[in-house]
Amino acid sequence: MEFNAVILAGGRATRLGGVPKPSLKYDGGTLLTHALQAARGASAVVVVGPDVPGGSESTQLPVGVLQAREEPVFAGPAAAIAAGLAALKNSPSTPWTLVLACDMPHASRGVGLLWAALASSPNVEGAMAVSPDGRKQPLLGAYSTAALEREVAVASEGSGLTNSSVFRLLARLNVLDVDVPAGSTDDVDTWEDAAALGINYELEADVKSQEETLEEWCRTLLQAFELEGVEVDVNEVLAVAGVAAHSVVRPAAPLTTFIAGYAAGMARGIGQASDDASMNAALELARKVAKEYSESGTDPE
Repeated sequence: MEFNAVILAGGRATRLGGVPKPSLKYDGGTLLTHALQAARGASAVVVVGPDVPGGSESTQLPVGVLQAREEPVFAGPAAAIAAGLAALKNSPSTPWTLVLACDMPHASRGVGLLWAALASSPNVEGAMAVSPDGRKQPLLGAYSTAALEREVAVASEGSGLTNSSVFRLLARLNVLDVDVPAGSTDDVDTWEDAAALGINYELEADVKSQEETLEEWCRTLLQAFELEGVEVDVNEVLAVAGVAAHSVVRPAAPLTTFIAGYAAGMARGIGQASDDASMNAALELARKVAKEYSESGTDPE
């Protein structure tokens, strides 16, 4: 089978305290390296997600592997698939696209079964893994590239793919359900999942400590500025900082959040909007401008 591969690696990992799933260690490698191994044989591979913090050799993408980001950031797996397909436009076209989530360390056990199913059923448009307990996993699947591109185009002309489900994206495709071995679709959403799979989760204590420290520091700052009644979404602020760091340069992160906060304060001060509305608007604008800056390479007017 000739195929390209889209590996999804861009979720918030909220229940892991924001620790990037691709960097988690398992069986001598990272979850990302295991996903890349599961996609071996692909003509081209794209990883959809941010740079993995730390920049160590083990988390850097191999030469030739593409990188993309869903739009908007954290828009969900359907949007990530669309971003992956767009990034592969300049690569050799293949009839099939393998879609993998990076947090399933045993996905390789099911990939061969997908290809075997497709080879024996020439009139279908894809094959999707089904675990022994009957759960379908569309992020361990192989789909007709033309069919995926068609459905992405249809969705983009309609309600879009932001926060849309993969099942909805695939709803009109003639997809085979393929039984895969136990464990093939086991993923990592929580530290309990990580422990069950034997994944190195020594970072858990550090992450919880960091979260608690940030929340305490936020309360301390608000008290110092006599803003105790103001609610601050720490995760959203950090997410905007991450977009700025990724789209511009890393030092842009604190500068962006400072200016966004200043703008929100000004809007609130003149009665233009409530605390929540002014902060949400400022953060959203900062996110938008950072992306436009990255796309244009120049200062937005």
